[in-house]
Amino acid sequence: MSNSANQNLSQDVQCETKTCAAFQKKYVTRDVQAGIITAAMAIPLSIGIAIMSDYPIQVGLATVAFASFIGWMFAWFRPGNFIGAPGIAAGLAPILAMGVSIFGISNMAFIIFLTAAFQAIIWKFNWQRYILQLVPTYLVEGLLAGIGLKIVLAFLVFTYEVPAVFDSADSFLTFERMLIIGLSIFGAVLFLVLFKLFKDRQPAVPYFALIVFGILVALFFPLSMLKVEDADLALALPIPDFNSISLWAYAIGFALMLAIIDVIEQVMSNAAIEKIDPLKRKCNSNNSLLSIWVSNMGSSFFGGMTNLDGLAKSSTNRLAGAYTKFSVLVIAIVITFFVINIQYLEFLPKFALGIIMIFVGIKMILGLLHVANFGRYAMLLAILCGLLVYWVGIFEGLLIALAIHAFINFVIFKERDNIGTHDIVRNYLNKFKEQDGLN
Repeated sequence: MSNSANQNLSQDVQCETKTCAAFQKKYVTRDVQAGIITAAMAIPLSIGIAIMSDYPIQVGLATVAFASFIGWMFAWFRPGNFIGAPGIAAGLAPILAMGVSIFGISNMAFIIFLTAAFQAIIWKFNWQRYILQLVPTYLVEGLLAGIGLKIVLAFLVFTYEVPAVFDSADSFLTFERMLIIGLSIFGAVLFLVLFKLFKDRQPAVPYFALIVFGILVALFFPLSMLKVEDADLALALPIPDFNSISLWAYAIGFALMLAIIDVIEQVMSNAAIEKIDPLKRKCNSNNSLLSIWVSNMGSSFFGGMTNLDGLAKSSTNRLAGAYTKFSVLVIAIVITFFVINIQYLEFLPKFALGIIMIFVGIKMILGLLHVANFGRYAMLLAILCGLLVYWVGIFEGLLIALAIHAFINFVIFKERDNIGTHDIVRNYLNKFKEQDGLN
């Protein structure tokens, strides 16, 4: 290849990876199409996550729209990945719901602000390189599996819920309930068949088909429909109202946990996004964290939720044809329309939303299969973490699992292998140095 050709190729690569991360004219049609398709999939998913988080649906969608705008803006000068689609994460939904029950929805703005502050510190010092050394990925998979089980059980009721007028105290299996159960089974089979057929080409197809099926059925049969309340999306300072020192301490620990899990999920998502990038561009997780903490801090001023570049939405974005972050701007515009016109969301039957969220929960549980690659110890600890998260609580379950992991490493393995504490600490520090060398 001539020097001129090499120079042109180098310029193309530079354009692909740096200066044109947010927009390239030659890909605009594909990015617009991908943005519309991904938004159509993200809307019901975001609605379900907002419900699971005990947040108003309108606030959840506003968070996704805001994070998408920020993600597109930062892609112009500090791209983290090139086809990732920001949004609220299903894995964080029960954690946020726990926060709402403990601190109250009015104090959650401060919790999100504090979470963003911790993430800003992690971004500033590039500590995301070390977090995965301290909190193993298999523990995170166990945590997500426990949360997935919570999601499945929470939305199972949607698949047999009937309108209040048909809800009989005398008999559970009424005609109306048997009808909705039958529709749910048919809808689930339809969704799974289409997912299997289109997951590698157009993964939004099963979502489209299920929603359209639900809307059409609702024209002929009485179904429980989604109800969306108009939330007060007003700007306000995230000022807390805690009445005890212990609650302050718990809030700091809770926000730190939320920040770390959010960071780990983003790093893991970036690793997957890099593999599916159509132009094989490298991701920069620290740049992604910049976009995340700015989005989180901004959303705290209107009572919003946390966000990250979720793998489900990002995969859909890629398979729908996205090449740059311009598709994310399209997602933001489409979702903003529904934030402003929330009445259109009430055409969505609850059974369809239930099927989508149960599918998401099952996928999170099946994430444990990835842990098999780490060995039996990792698998057992991940399963234990998942069960603790489900039975004891998300925050407490993760802490107990981390304590067990530390005990096994620093006591049992130390005695078995006759390794001193100094050597164990030195091994961890060597891992960090190796990580620094790679970066």
